[in-house]
Amino acid sequence: MKRVWIRTAAAGAATVFLLPAGAGTRRSGAPLPKQGERPNILFFLVDDMGWQDTSEPFWRDTTPQNRTFRTPAMEAMADSAVKFTQAYASSISSPSRVSLLTGMSPAAHRVTNWTLRRDEGPDPESPTLEWPRWSVNGIAAEPKIPGTTYVTPLPELLHRAGYRTILVGKAHFGAIGTPGADPLRLGFEVNVAGHAGGGIASYLGEDNFGNRPGAGVQSPFAVPDLEAYWGEDIFATEALTIEAKKQIDTALMLDRPFFLYMSHYAVHVPFDRDRRFFQHYLDRGLDSTEAAYAALIEGMDKSLGDLRAYLRERGGADHTIVVFLSDNGGLSVGARGGKPEGANWPLRSGKGSPMEGGVRVPMMVEWPGVAEAGTNCSMPVAIQDWFPTLLEMAEAPDKRTVQRVEGQSLVPLLRREGMWSRRRPLVWHFPNMWDAEGDGIGPYSAIRMGDWKLIYYYDTRRTMLFNLDEDIFEKIDHGTNPVQAKRRERMAHRLTRELRRVGAQVPRIKSSGEWCCCPDGSAYREAEANKRGCRTGDR
Repeated sequence: MKRVWIRTAAAGAATVFLLPAGAGTRRSGAPLPKQGERPNILFFLVDDMGWQDTSEPFWRDTTPQNRTFRTPAMEAMADSAVKFTQAYASSISSPSRVSLLTGMSPAAHRVTNWTLRRDEGPDPESPTLEWPRWSVNGIAAEPKIPGTTYVTPLPELLHRAGYRTILVGKAHFGAIGTPGADPLRLGFEVNVAGHAGGGIASYLGEDNFGNRPGAGVQSPFAVPDLEAYWGEDIFATEALTIEAKKQIDTALMLDRPFFLYMSHYAVHVPFDRDRRFFQHYLDRGLDSTEAAYAALIEGMDKSLGDLRAYLRERGGADHTIVVFLSDNGGLSVGARGGKPEGANWPLRSGKGSPMEGGVRVPMMVEWPGVAEAGTNCSMPVAIQDWFPTLLEMAEAPDKRTVQRVEGQSLVPLLRREGMWSRRRPLVWHFPNMWDAEGDGIGPYSAIRMGDWKLIYYYDTRRTMLFNLDEDIFEKIDHGTNPVQAKRRERMAHRLTRELRRVGAQVPRIKSSGEWCCCPDGSAYREAEANKRGCRTGDR
């Protein structure tokens, strides 16, 4: 199908059920909406999938990566969807997922790194910097929980609107033993396999997905709720898809619209071999690591195709919105085989980095009868935009939140209602250190304004500046180019202003005890940041 470009203005088993009191009415007392009165929403989130890890191109050219992978379901969805070629998330999992559930950027919600253990961050020790006191315990829908950010989560608002809210797969919203670790305390009625773990101990059913029956200590990445598949020859991606189909059936039986957050553990490490697809990639000459990774991609794609086909079979496809998105850029260091520096080509670097390879992600939206099928959109958008977008799509009457929502609804853009432009520039904020080394990885803040992106590193005070329209590869750094001095200064000031607006945190210099300078070189004002910052549980 010939694609049209939209031009825009720049700028089951072990399932846990928690049914609300009064199952036939909303909390407001109004009757629950029925199937067809509100659109169903299938939000299909992939973990660590790169922008080019698909046979469906998200660039103007087909790349070697596109020819490596087989994703026929993504290709089919693209023919009936709007494909966003400049969609963004954070470079790390938890910040992105929290942005989705809160409508806030990481600078505002302060879950700036990945979460796991209560009151402990994963930041490695730095010889020069002391990391800020970020929300290491994630988010909570209740106040005064130490180390958390108090929010009104997206599923809670959709639940109030009468939706059956379902999570299948990875959660990763809060640390072990905190409210955010339990999706049922964040507005989900149903949770299958979601917990504090941000990865999976094993994708293999014969390995019980990492669970060790009778063992005193379990891996924090052992996946819960899939006991029915223990010992079976089944991959986790397939088991989660089966469970998602059961939840679709239940919602249809209850005659309620559903929000199904299908959040796959794939394609996160470990690269266990999905035998359904692995040999094909070996036969094509990929090494065993890349063959396993490509098989993970194809298994994820099969899940997407299976769920869309199941919706058609059950008669729900015509009133179901399907969103496809990855939570951060593709992995390019550590576990990948081949040539890591080219894993996300034409984008530079990958997960953990503010370079395009770390933050640009594949995204498609299928909205039957509303969004024009087979079109592309080049407007820069971000994962926090989905918070107001989904509420508007769902016609949720109650959008009140304890947090200030920064995301901007994409509904006018999808409906093609006049010109759409961003009210504020896109900002990334990571005043932490990821536990890996690689190109561009370090404590940073970044901003995109039009076609230009500026990155500032707190440990070295280096500023990088790229023109993404002319240089998607980010090879030409204008950070010290005198010709771009005024632009660089203007963008650094705007980035600082945006960070101060939300009370963003910065690291502290160990040798002097002083806070790191802001991107424009000005002094960080801790008191102002505390005053403007989010409502954290330990304040």
